[in-house]
Amino acid sequence: MSDLPDSPATIAGLKPRARRPWRTLLVLLAALLVPASSQAQVFNWTREQMLKYTAQNPYERFPDGRPKVPDSILEKVRALSAEEVLAIASRGYPNQFVDGMQVLHPGKKLVGRALTLQLMPLRADVAETQAAEWKAKGGTRLSHQTAIDMLEPGDVFVVDVAGSIGSGGIIGDNLAYYIWKTAGAGFVIDGAIRDLEGIAAFDLAGYFRGATPPAIRNVMVTGINIPIRIGNTTVLPGDVVLGDREGVYFIPPHLVKDIVDAADITHIHDEWTRLKFNEGKYKSSEIYGSPRDPALIKEYEEYLKKKLGAQRYEEYLKRKSAR
Repeated sequence: MSDLPDSPATIAGLKPRARRPWRTLLVLLAALLVPASSQAQVFNWTREQMLKYTAQNPYERFPDGRPKVPDSILEKVRALSAEEVLAIASRGYPNQFVDGMQVLHPGKKLVGRALTLQLMPLRADVAETQAAEWKAKGGTRLSHQTAIDMLEPGDVFVVDVAGSIGSGGIIGDNLAYYIWKTAGAGFVIDGAIRDLEGIAAFDLAGYFRGATPPAIRNVMVTGINIPIRIGNTTVLPGDVVLGDREGVYFIPPHLVKDIVDAADITHIHDEWTRLKFNEGKYKSSEIYGSPRDPALIKEYEEYLKKKLGAQRYEEYLKRKSAR
């Protein structure tokens, strides 16, 4: 089925969603951040602004400045669960998890780098000015596909449409297929998708608020690769996306390695715990969450050192003593 929006006549007959105070604040903030010479979108980050607001990123970047967490790190993220990311809450990031979304394939994890798109209710004067500016810069029609065409391998298409189902399906089976074949990761859409039966046939990870037959309508692009809101979470371009059966985490790039390293310890601890349970000699409280018997503590530490290797074990001890 087509992913194209309904006709202008159909669009004009729709009732727009009520404004939300937080969205007005976000728009004003974005307007302050954008210089008059900003290209293409009404709101977007320049490379300099991207560098400024993601300054803690330790990795390479895309040409526009978006953080590019290495594939090798992303592969390790794939082994994580939502619970293993919880530690970021104590480091000043308590709002990075989104739940309550529908999951396209519950058994398939979503891992990648966020490419963000903000869609807002259509307003003619803004949309017309936008279109003229875009054309003057040499662009073709500005739409959600403008962002889709920017996807790189390993990217996740992350769309803020304020949870609106009435705005139609942001993607259908054709664009979902393009996302699958181009980026290979998936999508998080705080709104609707369409052609669910067709999309479900693809080996693609996806999170969305609902499904609806109509195509995208009554919205306009107000930002690409800017901060957006998904549920109660602020998502920045280049955030690492981790989705599992429970929901989606958006992890700042500078925290990813620490989370992965901590998860390695957790996995080894879980492995040792189950080995001890298999012996059938201990009560659960004697082993889990941590053993209290000195002999068992020593046994666990030796097991951990063997699994980590001497160098990583020493790093673990330093982090542990610094807490």
